[in-house]
Formats: sequence, structure tokens, C-alpha cells
Amino acid sequence: MAKSRDILLPTRQSLISRLRNRQDDDSWRLFFQTYWKLIYSFAIRMGCTDSEAEEVVQETLISLANKMPEYRYEPAACSFKGWLMHVTQWRVVDQIRKRRRRAAEPLPAEGEGTVEIASFASSGLSDFEVLWEREWEKNLMDAAMDRVKGKINAEHYQIFHLIVINGHSPAKVAGLLKVSKARVYLVKHRVAGLVQKEIRSLKNKPI
Repeated sequence: MAKSRDILLPTRQSLISRLRNRQDDDSWRLFFQTYWKLIYSFAIRMGCTDSEAEEVVQETLISLANKMPEYRYEPAACSFKGWLMHVTQWRVVDQIRKRRRRAAEPLPAEGEGTVEIASFASSGLSDFEVLWEREWEKNLMDAAMDRVKGKINAEHYQIFHLIVINGHSPAKVAGLLKVSKARVYLVKHRVAGLVQKEIRSLKNKPI
């Protein structure tokens, strides 16, 4: 599975309507490109291996294809994001149970970067929701940065990436790229504004 960055956008009702048609390859391709990374990352954070996470992506898509004809988009009752989360987390549970049956492995312990699967029935899904929201927001940031990357020159993006993503100080970035600190601060400010603008656009303008 290619680990390319894919645009994560809110899903609008028209796309959901098109997904009811399993033969609409373009809409399903758009859905996959939009959501596979979110599903995959969530599965990894839940304790799945790389291959298990890929299985979660595939099984989630199959489940959605089977359920989509009867799905009714009622955001007041349950958002599509929430529905997708529930479908995905059950596929994660299936994968971890399969692993236990194969190898009689203990479940991942709490405090190891995963959510205890036993809490699924007793926590009211709150742990899952927190984790899902975290992955959703991370992908939203990735999507915004990808959009900005295509609109600015490479040096400006590199400066922003080195400071915000890699955590380097402006002074270190100035030294690495042989530019003034004033230029680094100016570029960071301008690019940060563009990224925030794209995040607002991603939240407000669906596919």
C-alpha cells in the first residue's frame, strides 16, 4: 500500500449517495484516497502490525460497501465520521482477536501506545473517540500542508517544515539553509497563515 499523503476532507452527502452504487469506481477511489490513511493510522495506534492495519483498511472498505446501501446520512444523530470510526474499530478488534487465536498472544497492555481492547465494552467508546479524533486532526494537518506545499516555493516549505515538523529552532534553520533569521521568521509566519487558511477550508468545504 503506497504511503503517499492523501487529502482528508469532510464527507458530504452527495459523495455518500454516490457510494451506494458499488459500480461507481471513481467515487470509491476518491473515498479510498481520502480515508485510507486515517483508518490505517488508527489501526496502528490501536496496536495492529503493518499487515494487520492494511487488512483493517481493506475489511473496513468491504464493510462500508456492504452497509452503504442501507446507511442514512443523519448528522444530527450520528456523523459520518463517527459511523466510520465504529466500523473501523470493530475491524481492529477482529484483527487483534485473529492474532490471539493464531498465536495465543496477550493483548497489548495499557501504557504502550495502544488502547486496551478490553475497555471497548466498558468505556463507552470514549478512549476510541479520543484516539480517532487525534488521528483525524493529524490527517487534517497533513492535508493542509500538502495543499500549501503545492502553492509555495520549495525553500519556504522547507523552512516551515524544519521548524514546525522537525522542531528545529529558527536560528538552526537559518544556519542550515544559509539565510537570515529575519527571513526564517517571516517565512514561518506567512506559511503558518496559509496552513491555517487551508485547515479552515478543509473543515468548511467538503469534497
